[in-house]
Amino acid sequence: MRRRTRAGLVARSTERELFRGNFDTSPGDGRHRFLFHVHGTAGVGKTRLVKEFEHLARERGALTAYVDETSGSVPEVLEAVCRQFALQGHRLKDLERTLATHRERRHEAETAALAALDPAPDGAPSAGGMALARAGLAGLGLVPGVAPFTAVLDPEQLAHGADRLRTVLAARFRSHEDVRLVLDPASVLTPVLADELDAVASDVPWTVLLLDTYERTGPFLDAWLHDLLTTDRYGALPDTVVVVTAGQHPADPARWGTFADFMTSLPLQPFTEAEARGLLAERGVTAEPVVAEALRLTGGLPVLLSTIAGTRPAGPEDVTDPSATAVERFLKWEQDPGRRLAALAGALPRLLDVDVFAVAADCDRDRAEELYAWVETLPFADRIGGRLRYHDIVRAPMLRLQRGRSPRGWTDGHTRLARAFRRWREHTESGRDTGTLWLDETWCELRLGELYHRLCADDPAAVADTLQDVVEACDRGEAVAARWIRMLEDAGRDVFVPGVSTWGDRLSTALASGGTRAVVDTLLEWAGHASPSGPLRPEADSWGGERRRRRTTGPRQNGGSAHPVRGRDAAASRPAHDAPLPTVTIPPPLLARIHRDRALAHAARDDRAAAVTELGHALTVAPDDPRTLALRGEYLRAVGLPAEAATDLERATALDPADAYAWASLGAVRLALGHPEDARTALDEALALDPDYGWALVRR
Repeated sequence: MRRRTRAGLVARSTERELFRGNFDTSPGDGRHRFLFHVHGTAGVGKTRLVKEFEHLARERGALTAYVDETSGSVPEVLEAVCRQFALQGHRLKDLERTLATHRERRHEAETAALAALDPAPDGAPSAGGMALARAGLAGLGLVPGVAPFTAVLDPEQLAHGADRLRTVLAARFRSHEDVRLVLDPASVLTPVLADELDAVASDVPWTVLLLDTYERTGPFLDAWLHDLLTTDRYGALPDTVVVVTAGQHPADPARWGTFADFMTSLPLQPFTEAEARGLLAERGVTAEPVVAEALRLTGGLPVLLSTIAGTRPAGPEDVTDPSATAVERFLKWEQDPGRRLAALAGALPRLLDVDVFAVAADCDRDRAEELYAWVETLPFADRIGGRLRYHDIVRAPMLRLQRGRSPRGWTDGHTRLARAFRRWREHTESGRDTGTLWLDETWCELRLGELYHRLCADDPAAVADTLQDVVEACDRGEAVAARWIRMLEDAGRDVFVPGVSTWGDRLSTALASGGTRAVVDTLLEWAGHASPSGPLRPEADSWGGERRRRRTTGPRQNGGSAHPVRGRDAAASRPAHDAPLPTVTIPPPLLARIHRDRALAHAARDDRAAAVTELGHALTVAPDDPRTLALRGEYLRAVGLPAEAATDLERATALDPADAYAWASLGAVRLALGHPEDARTALDEALALDPDYGWALVRR
């Protein structure tokens, strides 16, 4: 089976021989290369060639590890390396222990961050203090992706918050090394990796690291890999280490240009006609009409050539039907209708395992196991970390066929998958703190799968829920936000709904150009609520539950049918060459939340007037939200407008009589207006709800 699979690489003999020959030269030989970079368009066979490189390396006794986009950070890459080396009999025990410590310390740091907020007189964090503390986290680099928030703070504030939190974390952890392990994990983990590889070098002749889908992993791996290979920042690697990277783009010349004598670039192109004919002949396909049709259909892309060659068409009559779709051509020679349907069903999810496939194919477990085993043999089903993923060039026409042939079946299939992912996701959440879920890779994958299939099924609430998640993801860093936006892009492309597709494309562009701040600014711009001076740092609500609101100089903060974003209005503030944005719905709770978080950022720099303005925007889309009213009332009180503050706070307490924050702030406002008895009544209400409310006790 392996020989037959590898036969598909018959046309890549030059690349294979070049890589194999590298093991015949010593590291000191000027011809030896330490880095190979494979690059080319999707479908050209990069992953298959990288897998072949891994096979060739193992033939030479090399210890190998293969990593793709399922690893989203340097620590995750190192965890994958540890797992694969262990399976080959070489455990990196020191690195495994350090990685385990990293996970523990990261969780402790996030807990400490919440406890490190600037206390009010009663020990509760103030709104400005909380914002400043989170700015300090950003200044330390502990919370990635909060540039939207920190941009509103001046450097002196940021440095002050960072220094204060650095002191807190240093006191919390047992050593300075623990602090570094949280704030800059690569600087601690990578020297351990270098030492481990040096130790392994005495047992194996070569160590080969293969980093696939580099167009996705490169943004966080490329600088790290450059330092690892070309500097002594992390210590010296043994000279028997060889690295292979593979992605759609050439190596960055600014970073790797001076390393040209030590690396080899391997650009892959679609097969030439001669190479394509060679592959077909290797598979026994030699009849000229069949070969000509295969060449016409595939454009020389190896994945398509392998698909057609694997079916071994008997004669020209099998390939001459001009009206047949690409999907029908891929599966034309598979006579079992059950298998044909299974192949199509397997295209619905982005990633397949047996559990997902059973839902997609709507069959029992035994039948799913049988069909899945066959799907694994299909040449366009790439194995990704133990699961399967159809190649895009094959999957796309399969999706189009199903969507056009049976719209109801399309909707039913995606709805069934969405419900399954939701069920699995809820099971994962059971009994857990919602604040930790975003750190759980399993939960993230299940949530992404649920939203993707809801979008494909045209669930009316799917776009709004996805955008809510995007805002929350921005709070977790650019890497997390990129996954949610990429899912939105995938759904837009696969279901071909212009609104979904446009959201994905525009948010992806925003993330690439300006990070998470640009993403949320784009959301507000399209909603007609652009605020040039007000950056965002999302917090408070998450899709899975509301974080506890903390008391500000009064009590606490946090924000709540649908607000349409019209392309005509949004286009007025975009360049004329941009495509118009179709009407898309953003729910008022999401818009209100963004504005509330902007208000908190303004308050952090003591600009409560700007915070009041931002909260006014929030109340425009959610006029009866008691949380927003309470927060604006408190800020109005702080800027010396007690009469206006009283109006907001009276409404807030009427809408939510159980909000101790609003009652306490109302008490302070009534006192400022010269009504001490009324003030005491309001403070009594606050303390009846929260007897240990120190801020209210002091004022009463």
